[in-house]
Amino acid sequence: MARTHRGLEHLLRRAGFGAGVDDLAPFEEISLPASVDYLVDYERVADDVDSNIGKSGYVGVTARGQFSPNTNIEDSRQRWLFRMVHSQRPLQEKMALFWHNHFATAYSKIAGVFGAVQGARMMAGKPGEVTGPPGQYELFRTRALGNFRDLLVEVAKDPAMLVWLDGRTNTRQRPQENFGREIMELFTFGLGNYTEQDVYAAARVFTGWNLRLAGGAYEFVFNGAQHETTAKTFTFAIYGDGNRTIASRTGDAGMQDGVDFITALARHPETARRLARKLWGFFVSETSAPDPAFVGTVAQIYLQNNTEMKPVVRYILRSPWFTDTANHYARYAWPVEYVIRALKEVGAMGFSVDTARTPLTNMGQTLFEPPDVSGWNLGPDWFSTGAMLARMNFAATLATNQRFNLARDAVSVRATPERLLTFLLDRLSAPAYDSMPYSELLAYLRAGGTWTGNDAQLNTKTPGVVRLIVQSAEYQFV
Repeated sequence: MARTHRGLEHLLRRAGFGAGVDDLAPFEEISLPASVDYLVDYERVADDVDSNIGKSGYVGVTARGQFSPNTNIEDSRQRWLFRMVHSQRPLQEKMALFWHNHFATAYSKIAGVFGAVQGARMMAGKPGEVTGPPGQYELFRTRALGNFRDLLVEVAKDPAMLVWLDGRTNTRQRPQENFGREIMELFTFGLGNYTEQDVYAAARVFTGWNLRLAGGAYEFVFNGAQHETTAKTFTFAIYGDGNRTIASRTGDAGMQDGVDFITALARHPETARRLARKLWGFFVSETSAPDPAFVGTVAQIYLQNNTEMKPVVRYILRSPWFTDTANHYARYAWPVEYVIRALKEVGAMGFSVDTARTPLTNMGQTLFEPPDVSGWNLGPDWFSTGAMLARMNFAATLATNQRFNLARDAVSVRATPERLLTFLLDRLSAPAYDSMPYSELLAYLRAGGTWTGNDAQLNTKTPGVVRLIVQSAEYQFV
């Protein structure tokens, strides 16, 4: 079935990972604003995607022994890729990816400290399937569109983060500055809004926010005996009355220091503006600077709603900036976006997401392994020569794997090369091609003799032109 609703396709690429034809069914009879509500209010949809792992009709996973996504990080990656392909809550997975980059934490350090099994549990353990707190990614899923201040508190208590930024070693005798610095520089209001005095005070705020082993899993513990109890003064207001000092508290009451500090950061106007700018790049455009009117409005909605993210994202997806056709295909596809969109649009029957793991690494993105605390370099930085070659090789692998399915689906449009090409461009939600690349795709279909649309031509040319489209420069944008 040809796609005709380009606005919906744009929404599903940005608020999800694209859509196969079957993914469009829930949206066929509803308006675009109602489609936004469907995506944003995803709690109405069952979160049962994991029950389909291993079933026929779904993209496959590859187990080496027992499939164990809670304790084996390679299986964790496969489960997340599977969810991206098949979740009926695509915005939940998209926001989990956003937070994974925002609070960038790498499995390798956690595994280096506590071993591979504990590392996987801390990064991806699913509540109800393993003891202890949820893995960091599960935290991001649970709070994907929740309250940002509450998410910050949970991130500060998250076992993976306590290892990654050395909070587990933060004691009153030796305050550890890493988390205190990064929560200001990267997680909230950014450079230029704090001083080294603030970093030292923030380190003391979080003394005693440590880890303990309980029931075979590591969990957060506040150790009042290790909390530095003196007053902490900052160069910016902590409280609504303008007070910049967190008063001295006893050790047992000292956890409130961190909560007060996090609350001040989350509610700071510059945090609101910085999040608005990041959300512009994630949802609206990477090829144009954030519109000051967008930043101001989004920041205002964030602050007026007490740091709740759901009204913020709902507004963005309905905003004139998001729906403006000039901002269609104005985002560089992250490797995982490129791969999942291709699996959805080309097809994935008989394909294993395990096959995508090494190509993703070669494209520059390994899930649960951002390069540093700043996350991945986004935009055109994704596109080195080697990374683009990896994308092209993946497109060839997938098109070859799906060649018979693609040819079967194209039988009804086999009469002319033009009809076949139109069908495939629609299926792959490609942008409008300029006349030269369009003519080259058509020339590929016509090459090798007179077009008759016979089975041999269909079996060869259909996957061939799909490969060329998915490899094209145009397909690297979402």
